[in-house]
Amino acid sequence: MPFFYEMKLKIGEIVLNYDEIEPQNRQSNETVLLFLHEALGSIGQWKSFPQELCNELGLDGIVYERQGHGNSSPFTEARTERYLHNYAFEELPEFIESVIPKNKTILLIGHSDGGTIALLYSSKFPTRISGLVTMAAHVINEPETIAGIQPAIEAYQEGKLVGLKKYHAEKTHALFFAWANIWCDEGFNDWNIVPEIGSKLPGLFIQGADDQYGTAQQLELIESKFPNGRSQLIKACGHHPHLEQTQHVLSIIKTWHDDWFS
Repeated sequence: MPFFYEMKLKIGEIVLNYDEIEPQNRQSNETVLLFLHEALGSIGQWKSFPQELCNELGLDGIVYERQGHGNSSPFTEARTERYLHNYAFEELPEFIESVIPKNKTILLIGHSDGGTIALLYSSKFPTRISGLVTMAAHVINEPETIAGIQPAIEAYQEGKLVGLKKYHAEKTHALFFAWANIWCDEGFNDWNIVPEIGSKLPGLFIQGADDQYGTAQQLELIESKFPNGRSQLIKACGHHPHLEQTQHVLSIIKTWHDDWFS
């Protein structure tokens, strides 16, 4: 059974929804896992993975929903090409400052957009971070990225993604097109954060070999900026490694974590 507690954080007029997770057998109180979800994600869309990883590592965890997602407040302004920077440099620091005690270090676990946010945040604020794990993070806008979004738009317009409403309710339409429109915008074609990332923090960078939104070049570019990083391209796996190959991903993260922190 899960061991989590639903919480709310108010920052100005914005309310952010989050869960605190307890592992079955806590090994340390010094580090907390902070899970950062994908572009259309929420707490529920992680499924059981956060609890399983907390149990595997024996660490407490926090999963939160960014503005515009899940049970957090809806968008209050239009998304721009700096939206990932805004989440990484404005919202996330405020969340961490308010929720995570200063005597704890943070191990970031980011998927897709959440992985990109983890790369940006950890590069600018490395002192709060013990390490980072990204899955399907993106650092450039590839032709494959844009090509992968078009089928999603068609599926949404045909009503095939109605399941998103379970997680985002009345925010679903705004969230979906905030994501789709910015990535397909002509001004976003040259989006590239490679010059802005990098640190000596230990990192594990995972991607599925069949990810429809990016190629192995994403991994190569990320690893080139993190000298203590390790990358893993998983065969027969798409954009959601933690859901498609859960046990394999748990094992990869556990091995990496034990190598660095045990």
